[in-house]
Amino acid sequence: MSIASRVLSTRWLVRAPIPIFRHGFGWLFGRRLLLLEHVGRTSGHPRYVVLEVVVPEGPDAVIVASGFGPRAQWFRNVVATPACHVTLGRTRRAAVAEVLDRGELDRVLADYARRHPRAWRRLSATMLELNGQPADGSPDIPLVRLVLGEAT
Repeated sequence: MSIASRVLSTRWLVRAPIPIFRHGFGWLFGRRLLLLEHVGRTSGHPRYVVLEVVVPEGPDAVIVASGFGPRAQWFRNVVATPACHVTLGRTRRAAVAEVLDRGELDRVLADYARRHPRAWRRLSATMLELNGQPADGSPDIPLVRLVLGEAT
């Protein structure tokens, strides 16, 4: 298992930025990371995850990736309940999650691979290692657009 896979599989390590965001210090991560507050599909309780912004789409939308594929809990939760909140830097905003369709997903990933070839090689290899090898050999990485609303 690669170092990246081990880090992403270490629960306490990937959850470490959550209290930093929740205490108002999310600005330390710039606009590269965000805190997604979503509702548990079974419990109905608030859940939190820190995600990397794959594509900033201007001031009112960002695209994030589900690195653990469609089985990731946060992904399954926003599919069930798209209303959520996003904290970017110092600002917490209401948001709505939209799963990208296959055509848009392929376009966004191809653009990312073209703009960041080394990062894409590492990212796709890590995702294949974590999620297994799909039939077509490409990683199963769902993308979600978070459409941002008013600050809360």
